[in-house]
Amino acid sequence: MFSVVKKKTIECLQSSLLRNCDFLVHAFCTRRGGASQDEYKSLNMSFREGDEEFRVLQNWDRLATAFAIPMEQFLVVNQVHGDAIFVIKSHGSYFSSREELNYDAIVTNRTNLVICIKTADCAPVFIVDKVKKVIAVVHAGWKGTALEISAKVIRLMQNQYGSLPENILAAIGPAIGRCCYEVDQATADAFRGLNNSEFFLQPVKKKDKLLLDLPEANRRQILAAGIPESNIEVSSYCTTCNQDMFFSHRGSGGITGRQINFMMIKGDPPC
Repeated sequence: MFSVVKKKTIECLQSSLLRNCDFLVHAFCTRRGGASQDEYKSLNMSFREGDEEFRVLQNWDRLATAFAIPMEQFLVVNQVHGDAIFVIKSHGSYFSSREELNYDAIVTNRTNLVICIKTADCAPVFIVDKVKKVIAVVHAGWKGTALEISAKVIRLMQNQYGSLPENILAAIGPAIGRCCYEVDQATADAFRGLNNSEFFLQPVKKKDKLLLDLPEANRRQILAAGIPESNIEVSSYCTTCNQDMFFSHRGSGGITGRQINFMMIKGDPPC
């Protein structure tokens, strides 16, 4: 079950499965508690959507203050709707001035590093090995989901970290629901070859349109990767139905902010 939690001005959701991991900090943030105005009201965490930069900076400062985490410990990548995975080792540098951070998932066992995903309808997927203490955040839009990015992250954790399916937990945060996600045939075709597509693609009366259940598509991928059903938790919130609480790209007509979703492995406080 997901519950709403308030940290100072910041309102967020937390997964009961992940709250049981005492080594972990996590949050699926809402749009509430920030300084932005108009279409970006109020906790817009993206500089790329047209919001005033100083207000976005204020929002990041509020988030960092609310969770008592220095702002420089938050890592955001350039989400490009693909299936590339950024693996961050436990020690050493991970930045390069020669490479863009064009990824849609981050995996790490490093402590005191906050790995982030921005969303405004796409599904934020958190994956945790509760024994090896490895975490992953996944930006699962329709393109990444069709490329089975959640399943690929789990396979990477198994291959590189020795993660066992029974020790892996997954939480799928607020995203556009099947109730609101009507797609065309071209989009639907990207999913037809996936297993169990009948559970997350449903026809509607309109010609050449279908309803896509993005959270369910990711849940089915995670199940197919061998993760027990009891280890998977899915938020019941649709971002489009709840625009007072979440940014929704589709619901707003394309002009809106982005909420942040993040995890961190706790470590010793920095000196």
